[in-house]
Amino acid sequence: MVVSVSDLDLNALLDGSFRLPSDRPFTFQEATQARVLPQDLTRMCRAGILRRLLRGVYVVAIVPDSLRLRCDALRLVVPPGAVVTDRTAGWLHGADMILAPNAHLEVPAVSVFHRSLGCRLRNKLCDSGQRMMPDRDVEDIYGLLVTTRLRTAADLGRLLHRDQAFAAMEALLRLGGFDTSDLVATIARFKGYRGVRQLRALAPLTDRRAESPGESVLRLRWLDCSDLPRPLPQVPVPGPRGRHLWIDVGVSELRFGAEYDGEQFHGDDRTGHDTARREWLDKHAGWEIVVVGRQQVFGQQQCADVLLRQGLRRALSR
Repeated sequence: MVVSVSDLDLNALLDGSFRLPSDRPFTFQEATQARVLPQDLTRMCRAGILRRLLRGVYVVAIVPDSLRLRCDALRLVVPPGAVVTDRTAGWLHGADMILAPNAHLEVPAVSVFHRSLGCRLRNKLCDSGQRMMPDRDVEDIYGLLVTTRLRTAADLGRLLHRDQAFAAMEALLRLGGFDTSDLVATIARFKGYRGVRQLRALAPLTDRRAESPGESVLRLRWLDCSDLPRPLPQVPVPGPRGRHLWIDVGVSELRFGAEYDGEQFHGDDRTGHDTARREWLDKHAGWEIVVVGRQQVFGQQQCADVLLRQGLRRALSR
């Protein structure tokens, strides 16, 4: 009998009749062997019964996320001796949002590389190849070989699109273990490597205080405007009742800042809060705040530079 999605609900998890592993990740192949149809896996993911951790790897949704769980998932698809790299390494270290806006909602292929000459992985679940790296760039996490946070940041800073590269490096900086000076110091090792010029230009600008990719790229747009004063991320402003209010990007001396309103962090449930906070900053603290959304920061219609220059003129005229 082929199992249908109606048979695989949360009640089945409780009564022990669930045909798939309920306490660990499992692969598409395991589901097939359990005679679960591909469309049923899709339906269970949409229904919130399962979640997809990686391409071809699933887990029951009620299993909590953890470093150990992520390692267990990767171990199902990463061959022995291979090194987890790039975006997958960043995800494993805990930098969930190292991709383009909303791309973190997708499931990219696992990035793994061999360090031995002539070795290339043959696995349709993996983006793979050969990449030479010294032992100091690799660490063992629950039996998996993974590039260190610093090496991962350097690789992503070289190889991703400029916006994504900058946001990825700052996401990894937030995790700790290295700082901007370490990132700058390691650039010399990559002389002649693909993308090193981009890494050399972006690394000195990184700051661990940025809290989201949108904030990182908004600050990058600001830094690209050489005629604007250099901003800082997460600027504190004394607020009501002795509490501080924080502005995504700004210049305290000019009381001028900008904020990124992304859908994930600034949905309908936060609209009222953000409006009240910005009104207080305007009326009581004298700040000029430019609010930009995804369309103004990313894509062909981006106009963040224009909005920032207009906002600065208003701030100077107050």
